[in-house]
Amino acid sequence: MISQSDLSGEWRLRDAGGDVIPAIVPGCVHTDLLAAGRIPDPFLDDNENAVAWVGRADWTYERDIAWTGPEHDRVDLVFEGLDTVARIETGDEVIGETRNMHRAYRFDVTGRFTTTTPLRVRLTSAYTEAERVRGIVGPRPNAYPEPFPFVRKMASSFGWDWGPTLVTAGIWRPVRLEGWSVARIATVRPLCTYADGRGKLDLTAEVERTRDRPLRARVLIDGRELTVLDLPAGTTRVRAEIDVPGVTPWNPRGHGEAARHDLTVVLLDGETEIDRWHRRTGFRTVQIDRSPDAAGTRFVIHINGEPVLAKGVNWIPDDIFPSRMTPERYALRLRQAADAGVNLIRVWGGGIYEDRAFYEVCDELGLMVWQDFPFACACYPEEEPIRSEVIAEARENVTRLSPHPSLITWNGNNENLWLRGASGWTDQPGGDLSWGDGYYLDVLPAILAELDPSRPYQAGSPWSGSWEHEPNDPDHQTFHSWEVWNRQDYTRYLDSAPRFVAEFGWQAPPAWRTLRDAVSDEPMLPDSPGVLHHQKAEDGNGKLARGLAAHFPEAVSGELGIEAWHYLTQLNQVRAVRTGIEHWLAHWPHTAGTIVWQLNDLWPVTSWAAIDGAGRLKPLYHALREMYAPRTLTIQPRGVAVLNDAASTWSGDLRIEFRAADGSVLESVSHQIAVAARQVSIVPVTVTGAAVVVATLGEARAVWFDTDGGYGDPGLTVTAEQVTGGLDVRLQATGIARDVLLQPDRIHPDAVVDRGFVTLLPGESAVLHVRAPIALDPLAVKEPWVLVDLATVLTPYR
Repeated sequence: MISQSDLSGEWRLRDAGGDVIPAIVPGCVHTDLLAAGRIPDPFLDDNENAVAWVGRADWTYERDIAWTGPEHDRVDLVFEGLDTVARIETGDEVIGETRNMHRAYRFDVTGRFTTTTPLRVRLTSAYTEAERVRGIVGPRPNAYPEPFPFVRKMASSFGWDWGPTLVTAGIWRPVRLEGWSVARIATVRPLCTYADGRGKLDLTAEVERTRDRPLRARVLIDGRELTVLDLPAGTTRVRAEIDVPGVTPWNPRGHGEAARHDLTVVLLDGETEIDRWHRRTGFRTVQIDRSPDAAGTRFVIHINGEPVLAKGVNWIPDDIFPSRMTPERYALRLRQAADAGVNLIRVWGGGIYEDRAFYEVCDELGLMVWQDFPFACACYPEEEPIRSEVIAEARENVTRLSPHPSLITWNGNNENLWLRGASGWTDQPGGDLSWGDGYYLDVLPAILAELDPSRPYQAGSPWSGSWEHEPNDPDHQTFHSWEVWNRQDYTRYLDSAPRFVAEFGWQAPPAWRTLRDAVSDEPMLPDSPGVLHHQKAEDGNGKLARGLAAHFPEAVSGELGIEAWHYLTQLNQVRAVRTGIEHWLAHWPHTAGTIVWQLNDLWPVTSWAAIDGAGRLKPLYHALREMYAPRTLTIQPRGVAVLNDAASTWSGDLRIEFRAADGSVLESVSHQIAVAARQVSIVPVTVTGAAVVVATLGEARAVWFDTDGGYGDPGLTVTAEQVTGGLDVRLQATGIARDVLLQPDRIHPDAVVDRGFVTLLPGESAVLHVRAPIALDPLAVKEPWVLVDLATVLTPYR
């Protein structure tokens, strides 16, 4: 059997001058320097600039190692991830070299570490490597003034319009010594599909040998032997297509059980087990309907033959230092997504192929994964020394991720096919050189045709399917909506119904405590230096201000206080995203899904995220849970949209009330409706003089207002009761209380609340549940800005 010696834990980190500090592996240089007190917190104020030198320096990780396990034919040194340009040495001997963060590495060190011996991992700055490669292949245009296209590394390490420039280096995933004899399982690639009531397993296994003799591989599902495969002497690869009756299919969230099964491959030398591979996998069939219709070209995801309305979020790396990610943190963040009604996670192309733990949680929760290859917002050279690295990383990761039923589609890149023309890159230096289309249109689809034909591939996002249409044509396949936010008000979302909206969003600052912990400005203002440093979007605060002016002109006519600015920008983010999602989902199946930009942040920043960089839930998160619910009502220009994304008919009395500005009912009508499963029905409504329209069906409700502002005195009464684990806060309104918000982090840094913005009509009440790790004082809800409503915020500016 395989023997392993874990080399994670304590190492030494040496700088170019010879100074040494303790280091932890897995980790990175920044986290080790932070732990040693050698650099300030890069998340605070503008310390990001003060630590920029770290990413331009060279570093060395060291430790003494020895193989103390049983005697084996071979001993390997295995790095699951090196960031990024590394030379591995022992004594004067070079064991190997790397230049790709997205790959694992295995080096034969048999006989080298029989006694305690020093091991060094020398890391060259990614800047140095990128500049070397750029000197070989020539310049290329990109959206950011950093050289990330010239090195196979997490692009967002070099900064983005929501992220800091903190260029990492380190041993970022586990490392070990591994001893083995005769043979080992090098890879297993199981493609698991489901049709006609039974599973099908297309399994390919590769072995590495030290001895040429006959071997066998037992294949088991849930402990039941499916077959035994022979590997004659000298063979290193075996493939079999196996029928698997009696399995339950994997389904996405909201469409049935996300069933998983234990798949095991046991390698035998005679009757002796010498290696074993095991994963939890699932059987399902994925198709994307990209057929033409009268309106353009569809983009409808089908799982097991059934169309699925995609309710998605874009995922960026959850930490600028990804070595800090743990299985527990992945589970927390992905469960938060699932609890918000999300059924699809898009792993964005400026990040990484995530850890196995990420995909296992998605498998468990029924979260479909759309996986980008790591190319984003740039022209990428197709020559060496980059080309072979791209091919190697793609082949490795397609194989590595193949067991996961949650992974439903591969995507070639983020915005590269679109931006080359839209951003005028062809007229910039290097614009006439290779730029990546050969990867997206030839290399990657060929790799997938060979290694994973079970999953559909798309050349890019956005992509209209061919050069016949502009890549970001809303009528053809996937679309990114960025004219809204960058140049237009969010009401312009209503102007079109794209076929699938893969990116759109609106900014807001992080939770108050997150912002306050990251910015020490006194006074803190919307445009004070620290606040602006934590705003990375071009003219981001200007766009926020213009967005407010379109809806709350009275609040921006003069100086807007930081508290009011914080509240109103949060509210505008919710209203903007709600406008888009509710409009587009009401066009199902013409519009077959939305993927909000973005779920998460990787540091404390004003951004499009629903969960901020400290892990606090912004009001947008709670709004997503309402918008992505299985059954929702929305009031659209076309009428009341009844969206039934459940498995059974939604029937009942749809009541529509027309109210005056004081909330009194002017008129009401009822409609008996029955909306079939997975369908949308539009009930026409004519608004004649009403200031407020309210639609209810069962427990679902939608409210429409004819203006954005407040509606007079809400007559709001607030009482708080101390309960086990926190407070129950009861709201009671005598008028219209619009957009009441309780900000729990203003009570305690770790406090949470179960709802975001709440609107009450006259006579209505609601209870907000605040929970915290310590007992809370009920009087805390009376503190300034803990609980506010729109009318109270706007009053000083009227």
